[in-house]
Amino acid sequence: MTTQGNGLHTRVLDTLGLEIAAGEHRPGQVLRTDELARRFDVSRTVVREVIRVLESMRLVESRRRVGVTVRQTGEWNVYDPQVIRWRLAGADRPRQLRSLTVLRSAIEPVAAGLAARRATPEQCADLTECALGMVATSRGQQLERYLEHDIAFHRIVLDASGNEMFARLGDVVAEVLAGRTHHQVMFEDPDPAAVTLHVRLAEAVREGDAAAAERLTREIAVGALHELDVLAP
Repeated sequence: MTTQGNGLHTRVLDTLGLEIAAGEHRPGQVLRTDELARRFDVSRTVVREVIRVLESMRLVESRRRVGVTVRQTGEWNVYDPQVIRWRLAGADRPRQLRSLTVLRSAIEPVAAGLAARRATPEQCADLTECALGMVATSRGQQLERYLEHDIAFHRIVLDASGNEMFARLGDVVAEVLAGRTHHQVMFEDPDPAAVTLHVRLAEAVREGDAAAAERLTREIAVGALHELDVLAP
């Protein structure tokens, strides 16, 4: 596909994805390929490619003689990073953030405990570097730079667990952290207590203290849920 075609594909995909995630197209509603092509002023080929992507996310299904039908919410691939991004962009953002943060609170402490046992020296060094980066960008409203270090930190913890299922959740956690920042569900500067907890967590992993690593990660999760109570009730 040409660069222009890629741009059209992205525009149609993002628009339809956001609309479905926001409930503008209800479950069971039929989307007609020819109508979508006219609406977006694109070829049917572009529409079919978009539909294939939405099918892979289980947002829609194509059936002969019926068309493209929007699936029930419970059938969606809610772990797909793009689906998470679309859902966080809608009016249901507070509930989505809380649901995803609860998921993190169930998974990340266990991953951190495993990381304390299994992390390589290189991973420990990288984790410490990310923690120091968070400290350095935690003042002066540097949320985008802080976000980079925060995402990298949590990816390392999940990877260092040695469990490939946990590691695959890195993209999910990244979308949660990015969603909080980009939709202003964060204080202008990160909570100093949360920053300190990340530094202490890096130390616990480096020292091989699994119990402390798990406990500190739970404290981070509790703090994140408290922030949501304040900023996105």
